[in-house]
Amino acid sequence: MVNAVRVSSGVALAETLATGATEIEIDGTVSGIPSLTLPPGVNLRGGTLEFKAKGLRLTSDNEIADLRVVTAESETAIYNDTSVNDLGTLSLPNVTTVGQIYLVAEGHVREGRIVANNVTVESADVRGRFDRPHGFGVDALQGAFTIWNRQSDPAITITARLTNISTGSDDSPVRGSGVFVGGHGDREGHGDGGVLHVELLSTGTVVTDGGIVSGTPDLISGGVFTISGSEVDEVVNLGPVTTLGQDDMVLDNWGKVTTWTAKAPITSRGPSGIGFVNFGDLGTLVVDAPIATFGLGARGFNVYDGSLESATFESIATYGDGSVGIQVSRSLPKLEVRGDLSTAAVPERAS
Repeated sequence: MVNAVRVSSGVALAETLATGATEIEIDGTVSGIPSLTLPPGVNLRGGTLEFKAKGLRLTSDNEIADLRVVTAESETAIYNDTSVNDLGTLSLPNVTTVGQIYLVAEGHVREGRIVANNVTVESADVRGRFDRPHGFGVDALQGAFTIWNRQSDPAITITARLTNISTGSDDSPVRGSGVFVGGHGDREGHGDGGVLHVELLSTGTVVTDGGIVSGTPDLISGGVFTISGSEVDEVVNLGPVTTLGQDDMVLDNWGKVTTWTAKAPITSRGPSGIGFVNFGDLGTLVVDAPIATFGLGARGFNVYDGSLESATFESIATYGDGSVGIQVSRSLPKLEVRGDLSTAAVPERAS
């Protein structure tokens, strides 16, 4: 970074921001600081920021790069100021967090672009968030990584390019959904307002456990979730996506997606989980890796609503009483399973 001011303490960081500096580099770890707002046009990179509660608030035309942001798992590590009219471009290259990333268009926000690359949410717990999209008779939990256009005005479009987004790990699954992108939707789950247009959404490793209590019929979560009001040109799951809990969907579409490709295993390990479920409009789905579900009433692939033109799978295996390999409730012009389609009452290996 050219002419960056290097800071190594919370006091120095606050003082530097007060001078109007626009290029700031964190030296080492800065701990115990209150929530921090980056003014428009200010860029921050390097080091680690450890917050007491909420973390870093972006305004407009901010870039945070090569940065680790740490909050409590139940807090928001990176979020945005909704009093600005235009987000400009918010850029997040090579960012790691403990705590949620939540970038939203609401309040005064009417335009903006979000670019994120190589972003990892190591751990987060978003089960307590009040705002949840509703559709098809259920609420959906927010994601550890959430981009959401909540404006009701259909003239408001937020654009994004989101590449190599990862959430959770086998040792530390995020609680709630994993990667969540959406626009404004009605109570029936259909987009009816502001749009989030994503040119590309690609994901690395995603591991979630929604923590949904057994017997809760009106709440779900998703590993990778395209919500109502999202219009996504391409989704690519480069790494494995795994859900561990009750009513956790691994891949779930409520929006409009042109192509969706999974190149690594899709796995559900909880009761009533689904490998891939479609409620929205999807052009081409290709899963070039096994789908496997383990749990009572789990399903490999469902088309419940919306439209799907073509679906191709390497293989689908479900294990558990009442499990279903494929369930299709809407017209599906092309369905291909290249390998095996199997169901079994008792898993060969459930862990």
